[in-house]
Amino acid sequence: METFDHVIQVPFTHVYNNEFRLKGKWNAWFEKAAPIVLELGCGKGEYAVGLARAFPEKNFLGVDIKGARMWKGARDSFNEKLKNVGFIRTRIETIRSFFAPEEVSEIWITFPDPQLKKRRSKKRLTNARFLNDYKTFLAPGGKIHLKTDNLELYEYTLRLVKHNHLTVEAFTPDLYHSEYVDDTKGIYTFYEKMFLSEGIPIKYLRFNLDTDTLLQEPPDDEE
Repeated sequence: METFDHVIQVPFTHVYNNEFRLKGKWNAWFEKAAPIVLELGCGKGEYAVGLARAFPEKNFLGVDIKGARMWKGARDSFNEKLKNVGFIRTRIETIRSFFAPEEVSEIWITFPDPQLKKRRSKKRLTNARFLNDYKTFLAPGGKIHLKTDNLELYEYTLRLVKHNHLTVEAFTPDLYHSEYVDDTKGIYTFYEKMFLSEGIPIKYLRFNLDTDTLLQEPPDDEE
């Protein structure tokens, strides 16, 4: 990972309550200035790389803490000489330290750990706490995309979005038998292919965070 110049690995202590050196300057790090799109919890980075191939006019960053998985996306994008995709190895709890207000245009959350146990619900990447973090750097009209195999996570996120009166643009418990099938760009992750082979429908939700109020957990999910 250290040999790739498009991979940044940041120790937790360097960004815990501290701003990262590229905050507000990411477009100077890329070869060309362009709208920035994040893939959070990117795993092997398939979605970030796939989007970079499909949209050369945008810049993409995959974010995850697991370097062994991220290495595949880093290697593939390096081999293909893709100049509009990079990776940040860090804990997503520190994401506010990396981006300035309105610096990010869009966020993809693809097959995150659903954190099903009640005591771990605060670690869900679509939890109100995380969404409030994303609000600090997402541009007006910026979209959040969620793809998941997990019905509970999908229903929880949809419940939270509706509870906070956010604008829902698309939602379906079975993406590949819905009108939104083309909206996800035909990019499949390793886990998505596995779930589909097992007959598990893919859930999809798209919404935006255009609100000035602090987001709250829905009543039946509050501890």
